[in-house]
Amino acid sequence: MAKVLTVSDEVVESLWTDQVHRHSVDLVLAAGDLPFDYLEYLANALEQPCVLVPGNHDVDLGGYARRRGLWMRDGFPARWPGPQGWVDTDGRIVDVAGLRIAGLGGSIRYSYGPNQWTERQQSRRVKTLARAADRRYRRDGRGVDVLLTHAPPLGIGDREDPPHRGFACLHDAVRRMRPAWLLHGHIHPHGETLPERRMDQTRVVNTVGYKILDITPGGDGAD
Repeated sequence: MAKVLTVSDEVVESLWTDQVHRHSVDLVLAAGDLPFDYLEYLANALEQPCVLVPGNHDVDLGGYARRRGLWMRDGFPARWPGPQGWVDTDGRIVDVAGLRIAGLGGSIRYSYGPNQWTERQQSRRVKTLARAADRRYRRDGRGVDVLLTHAPPLGIGDREDPPHRGFACLHDAVRRMRPAWLLHGHIHPHGETLPERRMDQTRVVNTVGYKILDITPGGDGAD
């Protein structure tokens, strides 16, 4: 079992101090829209693997690849603009701390900023990610433990205003990858206690602020 600190959208002041050391965790996950210096502090203080997806207010992190110790973009050396000490799993699958994590960052498109997707665009990304999960499952029999997203699924803890509407295609993502957990941000509770939700056997948790979760490896696999 991995003890996981999940963060998203709202800075928790106590985590930006030595008090963060009260949390003994194996992994840190970030679901977007947090200051990168805050994320770098968490990475340095906890010294554990850190995995993120970008939110709709984050800079564009796409198109970068690390080769022979150098960051590259479009075939040229470049500086990755993301937080140091973190791995971006947007549109990718990573295995870390004994868990398999699939990521889909960004929100529904409502303006012209980065990390915003139409439903059709995000649906294509879901299909690509699900195929990658299926290939991994065929290779080693391990399914996805965590689907890390910024926005929630449509009708599952989202809001009616256009910027905070969830993605319908995330229902297909859950159906195909059957993750044990779907962790998202984007929806600020504003003091409201938000219940944990379910999509079949998948536990859906809004991680705005922070949560500490015990996650057991062993996702159900992809179809």
